[in-house]
Amino acid sequence: MKAHERQLAEIREKVEVGARLSFDEGVCLEENADLFTLGELANLVRERKNGNFAYYNVNTHLNPTNVCVYRCTFCAFRADLKSPKGYVMSDEQILHRAEEADRRGATEMHIVGGLHHLLGYDWYLNVVRIIHKAFPRLHLKAYTPVEWDWFSRLTKRPLVDILAEFKEAGLGSLPGGGAEIFDSEVRDQICEHKADSEAWFATHRAAHSLGLRSNATMLYGHIEKPRHRIDHLLRLRALQDESGGFQTFIPLAFHPDNTKLAYLPKPTGVMDLRVMAISRLMLDNFAHIKAYWVMLGIKTAQMALSFGADDIDGTVVHEKIYHDAGSDSPQETTVTELRRLIEEAGRQPIERDTLYNEVIREPGTTWRTGRKLQLAMV
Repeated sequence: MKAHERQLAEIREKVEVGARLSFDEGVCLEENADLFTLGELANLVRERKNGNFAYYNVNTHLNPTNVCVYRCTFCAFRADLKSPKGYVMSDEQILHRAEEADRRGATEMHIVGGLHHLLGYDWYLNVVRIIHKAFPRLHLKAYTPVEWDWFSRLTKRPLVDILAEFKEAGLGSLPGGGAEIFDSEVRDQICEHKADSEAWFATHRAAHSLGLRSNATMLYGHIEKPRHRIDHLLRLRALQDESGGFQTFIPLAFHPDNTKLAYLPKPTGVMDLRVMAISRLMLDNFAHIKAYWVMLGIKTAQMALSFGADDIDGTVVHEKIYHDAGSDSPQETTVTELRRLIEEAGRQPIERDTLYNEVIREPGTTWRTGRKLQLAMV
């Protein structure tokens, strides 16, 4: 038996008993495991944690501005201050979008955008405050660590104080964006001037200390190597050991169109499923792994439900960032379609809210939360 075959056999034994995998074992999976072995092992962990359930939610996106001081090479969404493409939404436009979401029965609004040169801290705080005041049932999942770092720079205030002020204004949780790849060797090439990995972790650590839950992501399929992906996953696992504040991990497939990295090919469906499975195997202390259909495409996201993913995200109305980068998935989808995709994959669909409570729908768009949707954390 070759050395890597022996190591894969040992990895299988560890997965079967729920033991934690090491960095070297993660790299071995990246370099030596075939797709179907990865799927088999990841599905074992997925069903151990979440049974046959697959979760979705009814959500909408809000990108209040695309004007941004940073010029990340992988971003097709941003615009310069004087660009015809640039925009800033008014309070009326923001509230109209929130009213539309509430009327459609959305339980969550996902808020991220650019770092506008001329908009102050209070403008960003006001976005959360006015939505929460008008539509208090909408859970506001707002701003990535890149934005929180920018707010701290603008105000020269500690992150924890800023987060606490936003929480009082109506902030419900944090999305996982801005992580990209944590290794500085890669990060310096794709987002040199943006908040670094230390700032990313500091933001989530501070949020968790205030009782705010958050998500985590990894952008893959660009210039990173397998070792960078495994390092990224283990850094997330370490903070989860420390704080327990992460809810979901979302692997994000890189879309090169209309970016400065447009010469790179898109990740293949095989790579998407491999990354999904390896993420499920390495992140033993994460309850959920999400297959974000906007970036993966609906067919691959559906397949991912057998490769470690237990969540397919939601209706995702008004998503702009990844569609600007060439995503050819639909701009939105329906609950009926999401449930069909999940059932066709052999899973039981369950609607959740942002914090993974079951959503129970009454006639019309009225809804209420039910049981906590979590079988096992480890």
